[in-house]
Parts: sequence; structure tokens; C-alpha cells
Amino acid sequence: MKMSKRVSYGIMAAIDLAIHAKDAPIQAKAVSRRQGIPLRFLEQVLHTMKNAGLVESQRGAQGGYLLSRKPEDLSLAEIFESLEGPVFHRSGVNPLPRQRHMGKSDLLLGDVCEQLQQAERKVLEGITIEQLAARQRLADAQRSPMYHI
Repeated sequence: MKMSKRVSYGIMAAIDLAIHAKDAPIQAKAVSRRQGIPLRFLEQVLHTMKNAGLVESQRGAQGGYLLSRKPEDLSLAEIFESLEGPVFHRSGVNPLPRQRHMGKSDLLLGDVCEQLQQAERKVLEGITIEQLAARQRLADAQRSPMYHI
């Protein structure tokens, strides 16, 4: 599976909001700085995520972005599809009829490709933003130097 920068930035932005936006919205500029994401690109990603209902925005001096749901209720699959569109086939939903003019490789490997896509989707559905935020918190704690006197 190949993940676009757009999806990668969307996931990193969601993780940042999960960590930093507990009580108050976070400005895109702060997320951009912390995550190393170009601000203009981040604003486009956040706008798309807002339209998909994954983040909320508030205007004003104290405005910014918040996750619209709890981080443990937001999966990577949802972010992926909000930014890239419906790229995963859902099992059992209108499978394509077998056509007589399909090549041997399509006939033999079609089911394999479908199983791969279902497995990818299952993995992405099983990983939440909260899980990744917890990993990020742990990594940050390990990188922070401890000064003892």
C-alpha cells in the first residue's frame, strides 16, 4: 500500500490534535510547526477532514481545530478515505461480475488482490488515532532529556 503525503499529513495532524487539543482548539500554524507540515498544505488537508466530519474548526483569536470525535473512535481508515476517497472495496458490496474477456492473470489474481485490499482495510480500521498518539507521547518522553541535580 502506498500512502500519499496528503494522508500522512492528515494522520499526523489528527495525532497532534489528539495530544494537544484537549480543552481548546489548536491553530493550524502550531500543528504545522510541530509536525513539519507546510501550512498551506495542512490547511487544505484540515479543510477536507472538516468536510468529512473528522475535525471541527472554530473561528476567532482563540480559534483553531479540534477532533470531532474521541481519538479512540477515529480510525486510520476513516482518515485515509476522507482524504483519498473510497479506495477500499468493501467485502460483499456489489462484487464485480466475472467477464468472459478477462485475462488469465485477472481471473487468477483478482481474488488475491481483493483479499489484500480487505486485509489492508482491516488493519487500518483496527488502528486508532489514540493508539498512535500514545506512541507519540512515549517517543516524546524518551527523547526529552532528564536533568538531575
